[in-house]
Amino acid sequence: MTSTLSTVSDVMTHTVVAVGRDAPFKDIVGLMGQWKVSALPVLEGEGRVIGVVSEADLLPKEEFRDSDPDRFTQLRRLSDLAKAGALTAGELMSSPAVTVHPDATLAEAARIMAQRRVKRLPVVNAEGLLEGVVSRGDLLKVFLRPDDEIADEVRREIVSRLFPAPAEPVRVEVSDGTVTLTGRIRDTSLVPVAARLVRAVEGVVDVECDLVGGAATPVRGPGGTEQRDPAPAEQR
Repeated sequence: MTSTLSTVSDVMTHTVVAVGRDAPFKDIVGLMGQWKVSALPVLEGEGRVIGVVSEADLLPKEEFRDSDPDRFTQLRRLSDLAKAGALTAGELMSSPAVTVHPDATLAEAARIMAQRRVKRLPVVNAEGLLEGVVSRGDLLKVFLRPDDEIADEVRREIVSRLFPAPAEPVRVEVSDGTVTLTGRIRDTSLVPVAARLVRAVEGVVDVECDLVGGAATPVRGPGGTEQRDPAPAEQR
């Protein structure tokens, strides 16, 4: 059976650079540049994630470096002004950290990123210990899945179960992640169901359902006997 990238643990980066609460500002900047990341988990004890320090947490120091904000700005951006004077990861970090568990689906991780407006999520176990990091780029890896692998899953998991006795074989073709279903089926009310299920297959970019209802059109064979239209030699 084809292996499918379905959970965060399948795509996350296991080797993670992190800092402790007392890590100085300059070291944080250096690590971000060296490892080409935009955020670092902040750890305590045996690896428990207590926060995340990001580029956004560091920028206020540069923004307010040579400015004297007025009273309105001070009140409106109190948190940023505090970070402008921060010297360590513990003072800079956003806490509690926005995290995800390794068994979360990729859709769940994507939803958290979108709702919390973050680019990377520390992956933690039930005890809150760091196991890895998942980024937006990691979640997009599913769209690199080969077309033939997608087609095989659609045939096996959806078409064969949803249309066990079609009027004629349902053909499955995949091109650049777009799945096309063609054929004649007995119950057209299942077309929206098929489209929804196919769209949920990882790696699918779009779905086109060219499925029609009714029995196959009869044709006349030798001697005037009635025959069905020949089905395709193989279901692609």
